[in-house]
Amino acid sequence: MLKFTQEHEWLRVDGDVATVGITAYAADQLGDIVFVEAPKVGAALRKGQAAAMLESVKAASDVYAPVDGEVTEVNHAVIAEPALLNSDPQGAGWLYQIRLADASALDGMMDEAAYAEITK
Repeated sequence: MLKFTQEHEWLRVDGDVATVGITAYAADQLGDIVFVEAPKVGAALRKGQAAAMLESVKAASDVYAPVDGEVTEVNHAVIAEPALLNSDPQGAGWLYQIRLADASALDGMMDEAAYAEITK
């Protein structure tokens, strides 16, 4: 299941774990991303809390936790090669995985069609 936030994060949910990244729209708005700071494995995140930081040629930007949960994995490939966020933001450019504290938090998020409507 793929979900999207108003803040341009995507979540690919598999059981009680979600892989989190930024959308192609967000990556395009940021420009060439040159630095990624990911959360630490084991970190407890609350919805709306700054979870990661991206630096591009245009600006620095926080990525906010879309749900409450515990970070179970980070994408070391994107830390080593931040350009993956521009070239494959919804694939190899994922940021981290989080174990959902409450799956009902996904209920208010957008599906792909709804997200496409807000980014026209």
